[in-house]
Parts: sequence; structure tokens; C-alpha cells
Amino acid sequence: MNTEKQSSLFYAWLVVGLLWSVALLNYLDRMTITTMRDSIKADIPMTDAEFGLLTSVFLWVYALLSPVTGFLADRFSRVGVIIVSLFVWSLLTWLTGHCHSVHQLLIVRGLMGIAEASYIPAALALIADYHRGPTRSLATGIHMSGIYAGVVLGGMGGYIAEYFGWRLGFTLFGISGIAYAFVLMALLRDAPKTTATADSSPSPDARVTPLSALRALATQPSYYLLLIHWSLLSIAGWGIVGWLPTYLREHFNMGQGAAGISATGYIQAAGFLGILLGGRWADLWSRTNLRGRLFVVVIGFLASGPALFMSASTDIFPLAIAGLIVYGLSRGFSDSNMMPILCQVADPRYRATGYGIMNCAACLTGGVMIYVGGWLKDHNVDLGTSFQFAAAALIIAAILLLIVRPRHDVESA
Repeated sequence: MNTEKQSSLFYAWLVVGLLWSVALLNYLDRMTITTMRDSIKADIPMTDAEFGLLTSVFLWVYALLSPVTGFLADRFSRVGVIIVSLFVWSLLTWLTGHCHSVHQLLIVRGLMGIAEASYIPAALALIADYHRGPTRSLATGIHMSGIYAGVVLGGMGGYIAEYFGWRLGFTLFGISGIAYAFVLMALLRDAPKTTATADSSPSPDARVTPLSALRALATQPSYYLLLIHWSLLSIAGWGIVGWLPTYLREHFNMGQGAAGISATGYIQAAGFLGILLGGRWADLWSRTNLRGRLFVVVIGFLASGPALFMSASTDIFPLAIAGLIVYGLSRGFSDSNMMPILCQVADPRYRATGYGIMNCAACLTGGVMIYVGGWLKDHNVDLGTSFQFAAAALIIAAILLLIVRPRHDVESA
């Protein structure tokens, strides 16, 4: 391997490392609030439905803006979109710690949805630009492990709220993100045009437009299946993220801090292992079978659906945790492979747009799930019922993925 090629490979993995920390902050800032429920409600009175709405509003705004911000990442600089997104959402995280009413929290959370919507499509598309088929799932998975780390650290929010007050966490996390934005300005750059997606069009400006992106995605039937699949996963995923800490605390008589760690730690630790195993497994399987990445995800969710149902139905804490661990592994399989699978379906020029639209559909359904969970709880319906419904969604999502037909012509683009 020559020196130039070694340098290119090193930087491709450096991009993954730099974005890993951004992914951590992305989910740390958005999810900490769910583990601070009791402390926030004690300081700012609200119903459970209103508390659920804090996350739902974030998700709905995030959803509606994701296709737009995904297109911006395809049309302009992916790195520019990433840096602006990180700076703005970190500033809003800092402002969250200075809110004193439900309405103020709703406004800030809605604005944060705008800022954070810009990150994931741009980041995953940038990684796909630098990593071709042989390393794409593993590189994507390592980046997504930053999300898992962010959720785990967010689980510590309950302890921070108990001992230091809920406002301190938001202040510290916000300042950290603002500082890291300047680090990215110095080190992160877009992939060269020879490495990134390219086609025979004479002008880059002419080939990426909203209508051309929508037309290209709309002509792929498998893309619709991915939309539905991702939405079903979001029903399960956001329902768990939004209400599992509360369910464990009430169902197993746990403290706020212990419930927050249990709700995030086991799933995210299993998910971290899942993204490494699933990413490497999928990269190897895809070398001999174009549908290898799809099969890895399907196997994971066919196992985790029954496991999650068990977690929602048992009164034995170790069994509940065992089911959550299986679910975490399957999410790792999925998170390391969703963008690589999209790369097998969508035109390479519109990957960020395609992922943004998927985010839109997923977060709209996820936001509904979180709000409905709170509404049902206000009406004395046990959260376990919501999680049983989520388990069924995983099985249906796995079956739909079997119908997706990957394209040979875009696999290594």
C-alpha cells in the first residue's frame, strides 16, 4: 500500500473518530431529559402527557426538517452542515438549563429539533463517501456507537439531577458541544469529488435539486419498504427511550438514578457489541451475497421481538434485562447497516436526502408513540402494554426487510 493510499485510509477512519464524539453529544443532549423526569416535574409542574410532549415536539420538528437538511447536505457541504448543526444545538442545550416553564421548554426543544435534524443524514453520508463497500457497515457502526455512548451518559442524567440539580447537566453538555464545534472546524473536511459520489452530469449544481432527489427516490419501490421498516423500528425505539426509565422505576420499585442507568446501560452496552458484530458480519456476508446486510438485520429483529415482549410481560427483573439485552444487540445490527442498505437502494447523489426522509417518517411515528405512552399512562394503562405493541412492530419490520431488493449498480458507489 503506497503512502498516499495509507494517508487516505487513515483520514477516512479519522473522520469516523471525529464524528463519533458528535454523535455522542447529539444523543446525550436530546435524551438526558427523559431520565430527569421527576426532578424536572418537581421544579416545573406538568402532567405526564406534557412531559412526553417535550420529546414528541422535538421529534416532530426533527422529522419535518430532516428531508430539508438531508438535501442541504447533498447539495452543499456536508461538513458545513455538521458544524453549524453541532454549534446551534449545543447552544440550545445550554438554554434548556435556563428554562422556567413548560412553554419555554417546548420552544427550546422544538428549536433543538431543527438543529439536530441536520446532523445524522450529513454525517452518515460523509462516512459513506469515505468508506466503500468493504468497510462501510463497520465504519457506520463505529460511528453509531457514539450514539449508544450518548444515550448511556444521558442515563446518568438521573443521578446528576438527584445530586446537583437538573439544570447543571444541560449547562455543562451545552458548553462542551460549543467547544467541540471549533475542533471540527480545524480538522474535518468534505470528501474529494473523486471519492464522493459523482456521475456524468457536467455541472454539480445541476444534478442535485429537490425535484430530482424526490424523483430518484420515488422510483425505487424498495425505498418505500425502508421507510415503513424504519418507522416501525422508531415506534419501538422511541417508546423504549421515552418511557423505559419510568416503567422500570415503577414496575420494579427502583430509584430515579438506578432506573435511568438500567434503562440505558444494558441496551446500549449490548448495542455497542451489536454494531461491531453486525457491522463486521454484514461486510463479510455482503462480499458473497448482495442481501447479506439485509439478512443480518432481519435475524436480529426476529430474535428481539419475542425478547422485548418477554421484558414487558415479566415481573422477574433479570428476565426483563435479558430481553432488553437481546433487543440492544438487534438495534446494533440495524444501526450499523441502515445507511449501507440505503446505499444499495438509492442513487448515490441523494443518500443524505433519502436518509433525511426516512428520519422524517420515523420520528413522526416515534413522537406519536411517546405521546401516546404518556396519554395511556395518564389513563392508567400500564406502560408494559405499549412495549408489547413495540415488540410486534419489530417482527413486522423484519418481515418487510426481506422484500427489499438491493441494486448491484450502487453497492460500491
